[in-house]
Amino acid sequence: MFVVLLGPPGAGKGTQAQRISVASKLLHLSTGDMFRENVKNETELGRLAKTFMDKGDLVPDEVTIRMLLERVSRADASGGAMFDGFPRNVVQAEALDKALGENGRRIDRALLISVRDEELISRLGGRWICRQCGTLYHERNDPPKAVGVCDKCGGELYQREDDRPGVVQNRLDKQKPPAELIAHYEHAGVLRRIDGERSLDAVTASLLEALK
Repeated sequence: MFVVLLGPPGAGKGTQAQRISVASKLLHLSTGDMFRENVKNETELGRLAKTFMDKGDLVPDEVTIRMLLERVSRADASGGAMFDGFPRNVVQAEALDKALGENGRRIDRALLISVRDEELISRLGGRWICRQCGTLYHERNDPPKAVGVCDKCGGELYQREDDRPGVVQNRLDKQKPPAELIAHYEHAGVLRRIDGERSLDAVTASLLEALK
């Protein structure tokens, strides 16, 4: 099974992706993690991506999709994968559909976590991240045991600049899944909408149910 996880910033995609991956045994594929792995290991695709990243340009869709296909060809992706952070628009979705189709695969589910703007602004203003392991926390919904310290590795927690309340609305306007992308998966019959304003456990349960 190949799954696309959609939702605006602050909808809980990162936290839910970790939970779903463990419960469903689906490989969690974050485009950011893939870029860092390929650049660090100086692979052919990593060196190519770095030429764009060093100039501050977006990595072309073709390069990103090649990374995705290479990653899902490994043994640990034999049971499927969940794409987090890609596609971001219809052009990317169509390119991914074509690339997967050439390998006899397809997107089986597109899971959209829906949350109102007012709730997103409240959530993003309280989100903190571990500098060492990247674990996500929220001062209201999922706080660490000790303020400013990661439960898992003891690393320092920090707040991203774009998670500060003053810039959240602008970020939401720019980074929400576009209506055309949602329609693409709706027309394909694979879109499932999940109410993301409930508890973490309730959202996780609905996401897993949608994968059945």
